[in-house]
Amino acid sequence: MSLDLKNKGINTRVTHAGENPDSVHGSVGVPIYQTSTFKFKDAEHGAQCFTGEDAGYIYTRIGNPTTNTFEEAVALLEHGVGGMATGSGMAAVSAIYMTYLSAGAHMVGTDAVYGSSRMVIENEFSRFGVEYSFVDTSDLDLVRQAMRPNTKLLYIETPANPTIKLTDIAACAKIAHEFGAVLVVDNTFMSPILQNPLKLGADVVLHSITKYINGHTDVVGGVIVSKTQEEFDRIKGVINATGGIMDPHQSWLVLRGMRTLSLRVTRAEENAAILASYLEAHPKVKWVRYPGLKSHPQHDLATRQMSGYGSMISFEVEGGAQGGAVILNRVKIPQLAVSLGGYESLIQHPASMTHHNIPEDERREAGISDGLVRLAVGTEDVEDLQADLEQALAHL
Repeated sequence: MSLDLKNKGINTRVTHAGENPDSVHGSVGVPIYQTSTFKFKDAEHGAQCFTGEDAGYIYTRIGNPTTNTFEEAVALLEHGVGGMATGSGMAAVSAIYMTYLSAGAHMVGTDAVYGSSRMVIENEFSRFGVEYSFVDTSDLDLVRQAMRPNTKLLYIETPANPTIKLTDIAACAKIAHEFGAVLVVDNTFMSPILQNPLKLGADVVLHSITKYINGHTDVVGGVIVSKTQEEFDRIKGVINATGGIMDPHQSWLVLRGMRTLSLRVTRAEENAAILASYLEAHPKVKWVRYPGLKSHPQHDLATRQMSGYGSMISFEVEGGAQGGAVILNRVKIPQLAVSLGGYESLIQHPASMTHHNIPEDERREAGISDGLVRLAVGTEDVEDLQADLEQALAHL
C-alpha cells in the first residue's frame, strides 16, 4: 500500500518522498539502475513505449527508474507536477533558457544572479539574437519597466547570490503573466524546506542540487520542477533532445543526501541566525546581509515569503577587499571554496571568484562590492564557528 504524503509534515515527506520499494527483492533502499537501455517484452511492447501508450522505460537519456524516483521526490517537496533532473545546475538553467528563448525573444533577470546564469545569456544566447535586461528585481518598478512585448521569461533568484536581496515572488508572477511571460525562480539558496515558489505563483522552479538538496559536497547536478503538465512537457522535450541528464548513480547519491535535507537546513539556519547577529554587532564589520536580521531591508518580505531565513550570510569588514582577504586566509573551520549548502561551512570572495567575469561597474551596480564576503554556514557547533570568526577578525 502506497503512502499518501501530500498532507504529511515536511520531515515525513523528505524521508519518504519518491519511495518505491523494490518489487523483485524487497529492497528498502532505491536500487541503482545503472543501465543505458531497457529490454522490451516483445515488438508490440517496444512500439507502445515509443508511442507513449506504455510508460515503460526505453533509454536512460529519456528516463531511468532511479532518476525518476529522485525527480518525483523533489516534485512532491516543491508542489509541482513533475521534476526533471539534469547533469549540473547550469544544465538546468540552460534547459530553461533553451525552452523559452529564441531569436528576437527578450528575458528579464535578477542582476545579482549566479554569475554563470548571467554570463551564459550575455556571452552565448546573445549570439543567437536573444535580448536581455538584468535589473534589481527587488524593485518591482524596475521589473515592470524592463518588461517588453517580446519578453518571454522573467528569471529571478531569491535570495540573490551573493547580495542576499529578496524578490517578491507573488508580485513578479503577476507582472510576468500580465505580459504573457513565464516566471522561473532559482530556489537554490532556500531549498524546498524554506521556500516554495510554485505555491506563490511561479510557473517553474529550479535548483542546483549540488547545494542543499544533496548537501554532501560530492555531487554536481540540477533539477527543474514545473507547476503544469504543459510546462513539464516543453522543458522535458528540450532535456531529452539535448541530453543534459543526470546519471543513475548520481541520482541515487542525491536521493540519499536529500533524506537529511530538513535536518541539515534547520541546523544550519539556527547557526546562521546566531552568527549574523554576532557579526552585526562586531565593531570591525561594516554591514551584514541576512534575511533574519531586522536590519535587512526586506525582513518583512522574508517573513511573509519564506518559512525560514536560510543559512547564507554576506558581510563586509573594515579594509574592503584586503580586509576580506584577511578573513578568508585566517578562518580555520569554514573551507575557502565556492558552492554552498553542504554540511560544512564554506567562505568565498564573489568579486574575485564566482562573479569575476562580470564587469566591475555592473558588479557594483548589482551590489557586489569588492569587500563583500559570502559565508555559507554549515552544521558545525556554532560556538566553534563564532570563536573562529572572532580570532580571524582580530587580525584586521
